[in-house]
Amino acid sequence: MYELTMLRAALAGGAAHRRCAFEVFARRLPDGRRYGIVGGTGRLLDALAHFRFGDAELEPLRGVLDTRTLEWLEGFRFSGDIDGYQEGELYFPGSPILSVRGTFAECVVLETLVLSILNHDSAIASAAARMAHAAGPRTLIEMGSRRTHEQAAVAAARAAYVGGFDATSNLEAVRRHGIPGAGTSAHAFTLLHTTGDGPDESAAFRAQVAALGTGTTLLVDTYDITEGVRRAVAVAGTGLGAVRIDSGDLGEMARQVRTQLDGLGATGTKIVVSGDLDEYGIAALRAEPVDAYGVGTSLVTGAGAPTAGMVYKLVEVDGVPVAKRSTDKPSRGGAKRAVRAVRPTGTIVEEVVYRAGAGFSDPDGLDAAGALAGPGLHAEQLLRPLVRGGAPAPGRGGIDGARTLVAERLTGLPWEGLRLTHGLPAVTTRFLP
Repeated sequence: MYELTMLRAALAGGAAHRRCAFEVFARRLPDGRRYGIVGGTGRLLDALAHFRFGDAELEPLRGVLDTRTLEWLEGFRFSGDIDGYQEGELYFPGSPILSVRGTFAECVVLETLVLSILNHDSAIASAAARMAHAAGPRTLIEMGSRRTHEQAAVAAARAAYVGGFDATSNLEAVRRHGIPGAGTSAHAFTLLHTTGDGPDESAAFRAQVAALGTGTTLLVDTYDITEGVRRAVAVAGTGLGAVRIDSGDLGEMARQVRTQLDGLGATGTKIVVSGDLDEYGIAALRAEPVDAYGVGTSLVTGAGAPTAGMVYKLVEVDGVPVAKRSTDKPSRGGAKRAVRAVRPTGTIVEEVVYRAGAGFSDPDGLDAAGALAGPGLHAEQLLRPLVRGGAPAPGRGGIDGARTLVAERLTGLPWEGLRLTHGLPAVTTRFLP
């Protein structure tokens, strides 16, 4: 609503069509984080293409807004330009993640659309990347749909895949985004096979194997894990795909189950663990015989940081820099560009943010006026064209490209930046005047 308040006043006062630049950035990383992952860029561009004010959207506003504002909204089509960090790119405090340029009116109505998508997806992608690094080459399955809003669950599954997860149990995310799907079964299926004579775990296993084959994953901790594993192998044979453990001391249980499976000849049967896991729990299981992790609540809530804390600020009006000077919430005026200084080994040294149009002679970085912090470094431009004249710019990548970029960028972080410990951002951001 406050966007439309500003729009109405700007239209009435004649300032609505002044050329402006807005930027998205985070003043700080969530507590305990040393890097962030940009997530949601693809979703944002898809949403922007359909961001309209039709009769259904305008009807509740009639009698609230004046005719001039309603007519402007009815004809709204974003016609400006957007540059931004690629989806899957690292970001740090002050990184100009998105630059939106156009008239004040058309830029100001995008604020909530932009921030709601980027803040949510970046939080999930950042948490997923930390978990993926902790898991190493082991499989990660997103299982958090029951722990968040039904639409947020679909977006969270997508962001988790970008961050490094291998599959999701959310079938709408599979349909909508082409993410691999995976799932096991719940305790309810085992409990279903209870008669007047008592529980029959073997009957549950037989039914699942009959329907899905021996490659399925059997949940073995409904009653007694040792008996569950014995029954699972007795029913499915030594070719059983996997067993899942969802309770107890997961490390101790995994060791016991691995020993038991090997003793029964099921040496190829994998072990999947789940149950309130986060990046710390995954890291603690690194030395255990675990083949896959199922993660739910912690992932879809950003592992304690459900928002990336990004803001959308006006930084330029008709080419003139503007900035907030509020206590604890200042902004830096002027539209900006950013480069990242990288060693020949690929290790990131620093991020340099400078005024757009500063006249630097090096197309890949900076000249002597903004020399990089050390010899032998090369600079990588971070902002890429995303929208030109309201239309998507060529060369847009998909979620597989974003997922690959995350993995590549994590290998470039200084080693201490990957530790699951509190500390300063892994890469410093230097702002040129």
